[in-house]
Amino acid sequence: MVRLVCWNIAKRSKPWHELVEMARQGEADVALVQEAGDPPSELKHLVRYDKEHWNRDLFDRWPLVVQLSDRIEIEWLRQIPPRSELGERDIGVSGIGTVAAARVWPRGRPQDEFLAVSMYARWIKFHPLTGHQRSVGASDVSAHRILSDLSTFIYDDAAFSQHRIVAAGDLNMSYGATGRKLSMPQRERTVWDRFAALGLEFVGPQVPNGRLASSPQPDVPADTGNVPTYFTRQQKHAAEANRQLDYVFASRGFHEGVTVRACNGIDEWGPSDHCRLMMEVGLG
Repeated sequence: MVRLVCWNIAKRSKPWHELVEMARQGEADVALVQEAGDPPSELKHLVRYDKEHWNRDLFDRWPLVVQLSDRIEIEWLRQIPPRSELGERDIGVSGIGTVAAARVWPRGRPQDEFLAVSMYARWIKFHPLTGHQRSVGASDVSAHRILSDLSTFIYDDAAFSQHRIVAAGDLNMSYGATGRKLSMPQRERTVWDRFAALGLEFVGPQVPNGRLASSPQPDVPADTGNVPTYFTRQQKHAAEANRQLDYVFASRGFHEGVTVRACNGIDEWGPSDHCRLMMEVGLG
């Protein structure tokens, strides 16, 4: 199997140390990170990633696919603007700073290759012509751009079972939302529906693969399967976390060999406002 960790590290240094230690312990081969800056200089020789697409004039943090171990081989896809025709090693990216992708396979087993995708649905402000001043904007704008970029890797519904894609990250929305305090449920529902239409199955994490929230989760039904993966500045601590923003999807059929767990226990949360999602991808 290949072990992956998905983590929004909020441009902090300590998570990089955690990732290197996880690799040393054999707990992770690949990291799908979001809001990543450069790793500390003393760790740069221990992690490998592609940053050719970085444009520091636009953003100071990015999604990355990071190689942590020598158990796997990896080939990063070069990010370019969307084109009508893409090369084998390209990914057309319509939302700058929203996605990173790489081909991953266990060393010596190219037949088990899959596409690993780190997703970050950035908040996008509403256009001034709307006259709307919602402070954070909308994340479904970026999520749909991510899905458009992934669509070029997916043929049609007759071929869904032939695809091998794992896409994980911070989508900044609540799965199954019905309330409108923090969500726009009708718009967000189009994102979840579009994942399904592309043959990308929702893998989780959901109960029981993560600690339940200690207080009601906003905007979702009381019987939600969501598990908290993020705490706010007002909450300040993992014990108070009560909303899920981080998710994993995998190609239909292939998803049956993918498991995910939210490392959201108070003692295992880690040095970010998001917890880690641990994934295992079965071979064959």
